[in-house]
Amino acid sequence: MFHWYREITPTERKTFWGCFSGWALDALDVQMFSLAIPALIAAFSLNKAEAGLISGVTLVASALGGWVMGAASDRIGRVRALQLTIVWFSLFTLLSAFAQSFNQLLVLKALQGFGFGGEWAAGAVLMAEMIRPEHRGKAMGMVQSAWAVGWAGSVLLYSTLFLLLSPDMAWRVMFGIGILPAFLIIYIRRNIPEPATFVMAQKKNKKDKASYSELFAIFKPDMLRMTLIGALIGVGAHGGYYALMTWLPTFLKTERHLSVLGTSGYLAVIIVAFWCGCMVSAYLLDRIGRRLNLILFSGCCVITVLAYVFLPLGNTAMLFLGFPLGFFAAGIPASLGALFNELYPSGVRGTGVGFCYNFGRIVSAGFPILVGHMSSKMSLGTAIGIDAALAYSLVVLAVLALPETRGKNLNEDPCVTENLAGADAKASA
Repeated sequence: MFHWYREITPTERKTFWGCFSGWALDALDVQMFSLAIPALIAAFSLNKAEAGLISGVTLVASALGGWVMGAASDRIGRVRALQLTIVWFSLFTLLSAFAQSFNQLLVLKALQGFGFGGEWAAGAVLMAEMIRPEHRGKAMGMVQSAWAVGWAGSVLLYSTLFLLLSPDMAWRVMFGIGILPAFLIIYIRRNIPEPATFVMAQKKNKKDKASYSELFAIFKPDMLRMTLIGALIGVGAHGGYYALMTWLPTFLKTERHLSVLGTSGYLAVIIVAFWCGCMVSAYLLDRIGRRLNLILFSGCCVITVLAYVFLPLGNTAMLFLGFPLGFFAAGIPASLGALFNELYPSGVRGTGVGFCYNFGRIVSAGFPILVGHMSSKMSLGTAIGIDAALAYSLVVLAVLALPETRGKNLNEDPCVTENLAGADAKASA
């Protein structure tokens, strides 16, 4: 699984670790909010609806940020866009520590979300263009596993601060530490250049006095089909996750009368399972291909979810079944970075990746609502099972409409390929 790392160049390695660190620190900042919700409710006298509104607004802002900053990476460069988004979400995480009211916190979290979504899009395109085709899936899948590392870090930070400090001070210090990712740009500026693919594509656009770097260029006739299919994959991947994770605690508490989700053991199982799922998915992406990998993980998600909500399981069984639940759910997003990048040419790659991934985030907000509506006419477990199964089935159907892109050369533009070949010849000389 790791032999590929010895084969790549120092620049590829530095890009990998730069993006891995960015993903992990990204997760650290984002997961801190969910852990701090009880303290925020007490500090600002919030009700659950207001706390939920902050989460919802942050989610929508991150989706918008992913699309906009993906397009920006097509214009100003992958590395520049990545640096900008890291500084952006780090700064607004820090400023959130000084919020004095609900409205201030709402605005600051929305602005943080914009940068968070943009960082994923810019980083995913940078990785795809920098890592050689035969190892692209492994590298990008393993970078996605950094989310589990950041998640675990946020849990440790939360446990330590809330043990040593009062709750009102602890959440502010925790958000203040969120400035740390900003220092990552020093490493990025010194070690990671713009991908040659992007540089040559920019030269071609200037020469032809035309550019695909437009926010809506991905809806042009020659790319519309790929954009629609990619968006459906994003909807299914995110919709299944949110339909399950939003209502699962309520289901286990009200219908199964279990307390497993409130235990630290369950959280540890889910985090480890997420990391393992990303790693295995990363290996399989380059082994069996993008399409089969997504079909495998999506199908297993359907089976696992149905088992979780319909089988008569106790606390111990639920704890152990939490591993395959997190494992298979993680394998899907770990596949999307490589797949989406391989659907688009260089000039609109960031725009396409940002849109397909984040369109699913926005639409997925409707899945938890649908579960709530359906649960008025059937059991909550049945509603969760049906919604999640339909969402993950949508991923399978959409993937079947795509060609296999494993090992695709992202220098597919003839002019770009010619320029790259010329550059390599000059370097050899």
